[in-house]
Amino acid sequence: MSSSSSSSSSVAVSHECTPDPSLRQIIEKESLKWVFVGGKGGVGKTTCSSCLAIQLAKKRETVLIISTDPAHNLSDAFDQKFTKTPTLVKGFKNLYAMEIDPTPEPEELEQQKRIGDNLGIPLQDMASAIPGIDEAMSFAEIMKLVQNMQFSVTVFDTAPTGHTLRFLSMPSMLEKSLGKMLGLKSKLGGLFSQFSSLLNPGGSGPDADEMSNKLESTMNIISQINTQFKNPDLTTFVCVCIPEFLSVYETERMIQELTKFEIDTSNIIVNQVLFPEKGSHCDLCVSRSKMQQVYLEQIADLYDLFHVVKLPLQKREIRGIESLDQFSQMLLVPFVPQ
Repeated sequence: MSSSSSSSSSVAVSHECTPDPSLRQIIEKESLKWVFVGGKGGVGKTTCSSCLAIQLAKKRETVLIISTDPAHNLSDAFDQKFTKTPTLVKGFKNLYAMEIDPTPEPEELEQQKRIGDNLGIPLQDMASAIPGIDEAMSFAEIMKLVQNMQFSVTVFDTAPTGHTLRFLSMPSMLEKSLGKMLGLKSKLGGLFSQFSSLLNPGGSGPDADEMSNKLESTMNIISQINTQFKNPDLTTFVCVCIPEFLSVYETERMIQELTKFEIDTSNIIVNQVLFPEKGSHCDLCVSRSKMQQVYLEQIADLYDLFHVVKLPLQKREIRGIESLDQFSQMLLVPFVPQ
């Protein structure tokens, strides 16, 4: 496992002091607009992102938490049903939640087919020739929707690592793709308009200028978002892991990739940490704790410039506002075992 992540990350903390082992700096940073929470599957990302959103709601004017994981768990965590429309979380006046799927829905694919049929252009065939473009365009619509809602801060409860990295690469991918499409339009715009009028003599199909304007509008928003994602004052990524080999390894890989995307990451939550009671006769607990200590020491060495929060393994599942709120206190005040 490489130790280069600490030096390659965008964190700016003095070597002379140990970073505060909490997420207080995120919660109190009023300039933040986008907060991503991600990691390997099964490490407790939804619980951690929900807790972070609750703490942010105590400081910020309006907060939105979005689940981009197709296997949504936000509804289970808050014990309240959420949809793809922002819904006020019970017990709050300024915290909203929604669950979305970045992959295009059948209705969207059917709409693409109808537009393509009207224009005489196989849009779906063209889209399939560009890997991930359907998902990227769906992402663009999601981000346009969120941008227009103007929440103070948005927390993303992301899918497992691979999906998340693809999700975060979409703004750059879209900016390049839309730029090329607009470039083609400027070269072939007249020809395209002639074909459009020939194919739609009654004017019932989409107008070339209308399509061009929509592309340019989408391009502007995606360009803004791409810039914002690379600004550490506006965007940060919180990595969640558990003290086990595969999870720590995947966290390292993710931090390296986030550095390539120029996305700030200077916070790690280590979840499900065992703290056996003194004199414990639970052999399994003691054995697992010793195993965890190996990886906790690795995390301390690798990410000495990061804010590392250790959350204890709970006896019961964290579900519902009261449990989440209580658990979220440990994002601010480090847990101290009895």
